[in-house]
Amino acid sequence: MRYAVLVTGPAGAGKSTFSSSFLTHLRLSKRSANLVNFDPAASPTSFEYEPVIDIKDLISLDDAMGELGYGPNGGLVYCFEYLMQNMDWLEEELGGFEDDYLIIDCPGQIELYTHHPFLPDLVRNLQRLGFRVSATYLIESQFMEDRYKFFSGVLSAMSAMVNLEIPWINIMSKMDLVTANTDDPSSGARNGIRRKKDIARYLDPDPLLLATTRGQEASVPNPRFHALNQAIVHLIEDHPLVSFLPLDLSSPDSLETVISHIDYTMQYGEDEEPKEPHDLDEGDFQDLE
Repeated sequence: MRYAVLVTGPAGAGKSTFSSSFLTHLRLSKRSANLVNFDPAASPTSFEYEPVIDIKDLISLDDAMGELGYGPNGGLVYCFEYLMQNMDWLEEELGGFEDDYLIIDCPGQIELYTHHPFLPDLVRNLQRLGFRVSATYLIESQFMEDRYKFFSGVLSAMSAMVNLEIPWINIMSKMDLVTANTDDPSSGARNGIRRKKDIARYLDPDPLLLATTRGQEASVPNPRFHALNQAIVHLIEDHPLVSFLPLDLSSPDSLETVISHIDYTMQYGEDEEPKEPHDLDEGDFQDLE
């Protein structure tokens, strides 16, 4: 069985760093894992490991912008259109990977996940080729500093989940930049000071955050946006699809927890046949005598 994990999310969420740490963990666990780059704008220096498949070998953003005169966003869309028109190239590239775990680093243009058909088509092609596919969606902990920005991230994650229709894990990245130490504000907490109770309201999104301001639970929101906020609150309450796993890459336990959830969503290893133990020869345990 072959497995593929799409690493998605907005720009700056830490997708490439997570992909590298993910790959390192799998290889240390003696799993056959490889990195795939689907970001036509990625710099070669952004990867700790060289991708075994790179969309830039087919088309790069610079090609689309230089030859066709597109801007960055239009160029990315064109690159994925071109990939969809050349799926035989991808099939050939994927042909040599059997029983492998592919980590697919995707670009940071969230329109590709939320409403364009390219990634759903890509997922269907991967499934046709015998891959079990899941996805992760990363937003960084800095989103907790602005509740409106946070809920825009929640809604984009929800839209991507509905669009792709595959097993899904949402991740709150860069949690090492958040601290619960209120006595030492200078302890490296670039993304703010949060108590565990406050963080929990973001990891399992509390719609009532839209009706409050920091430190003032009963404040009145701008009446111009009251109806919109209420509609978003009802949407999230009626469709509680989104919750986040905290990811602190400085903690091996945090990374292992995230990976175990990804494995579970894909039912990793459930179809594997048990391996026969190798035959023991006389003298194998002489050192123990």
